[in-house]
Amino acid sequence: MLRISKLTKRFGDFTAVNDLTITVEPGEFYGFLGPNGAGKTTTIKMMTGLFTPSSGSIVIDGFDIVKQPLEAKRKIGYIPDQPFLYEKLTGREFLYFSAGLYSVNHEKATEQISQLLDLFEIGSWIDQRTENYSQGMRQRIVIAAALLHDPRVLVIDEPMVGLDPRSAHIVKATFKEKSKNGVTIFMSTHSLPVAEELCDRIGIIKDGRLIYEGPTSDIKIAEKSGDGKFESVFLELTK
Repeated sequence: MLRISKLTKRFGDFTAVNDLTITVEPGEFYGFLGPNGAGKTTTIKMMTGLFTPSSGSIVIDGFDIVKQPLEAKRKIGYIPDQPFLYEKLTGREFLYFSAGLYSVNHEKATEQISQLLDLFEIGSWIDQRTENYSQGMRQRIVIAAALLHDPRVLVIDEPMVGLDPRSAHIVKATFKEKSKNGVTIFMSTHSLPVAEELCDRIGIIKDGRLIYEGPTSDIKIAEKSGDGKFESVFLELTK
């Protein structure tokens, strides 16, 4: 479970996130949408411990990210919007390094890595230095690294960046399967079709405040009253 309660983040006089409250249940796929500068990435950086909240709390599977950071972070798989890799490592070395950060033993790490290589069709690239990877291959390795320790909560920021259609299909199917198996998923995205396809519930943030929250089925009902497009509903809510 993910519980965000009265979360606020200020940078000097500027309030990036303002009194945000969201609860995402186990097995729920939550889409977090909003225009540029709305506060999405700031929220995610607080969820993952990269920023400290000015006030409010974030509880990850029972652990407070500020008061119990190590315990909370062990529960999280984080997929950032810009994949970061140590470029002098091969993909395989990076995955073993990532497994070590979560204290995954070598035998289990080897098994998990083998499965993820097949799942994401990484192939012979796994033993190439990551400095030679395309954007899409870098993204696939980062997603694999986030899944190695079987996280209970997945925090995802723009996961489809740089992925070709087949890779995007595999990633979406993987996320849906994780959700069906009880993993809590919180995904920020600018892709309205991806949000509509994958998410059980959607929250829309504007100027740091949550302005809409509801099941995806409600969005589909709203579409019928307009031109049939989620984009039109989103633009109306955020204008």
